[in-house]
Amino acid sequence: MKKFIIGLLVTNESGALTRISGMFSRRCFNIDSLTVGVTEDPGISRMTIVMTGDEYSRDQIVKQLSKIHSVKEIKEMDPENSVSRELVIIKVRADSKTRSEIIDAVTVFRNKIIDYAKDALSIEATGEYTKLEAFIELMSTYGIIEICRTGLISIDRASQTLKDSGRISEH
Repeated sequence: MKKFIIGLLVTNESGALTRISGMFSRRCFNIDSLTVGVTEDPGISRMTIVMTGDEYSRDQIVKQLSKIHSVKEIKEMDPENSVSRELVIIKVRADSKTRSEIIDAVTVFRNKIIDYAKDALSIEATGEYTKLEAFIELMSTYGIIEICRTGLISIDRASQTLKDSGRISEH
């Protein structure tokens, strides 16, 4: 099984997300991560969907997505030709004994403390999945109180765009 990152441009309209997530559900495919946000064109939203499966599953998802009228562009984001990031906010137990160690780790991982309290620190961490997982594992030794993740976003390198994908749905 392999993780696939699929980029979509969709019409920014009510029900678009429901149609797309419902298609995954009806076909018994799980979404590992889903992010949505408006683009430079307020009428278009960009979705990044991460799924796990084989080549056949990926092909079926792309085929089914292309049939949804609000989907305008579909592209599998090639890890070699794209940049992907995720944002995680982690709340960690911190006392006078562990606080400086946690702050040192935050600095080494190039993260940022966004809330400082007597008994806890909230940390903003951004980066690739493996970096975030390593940081979360390290913070678990101090006692993670809460984690909030955005999900993956991905963009093509250089001047390539999702609009250049050539996979425009016929609607």
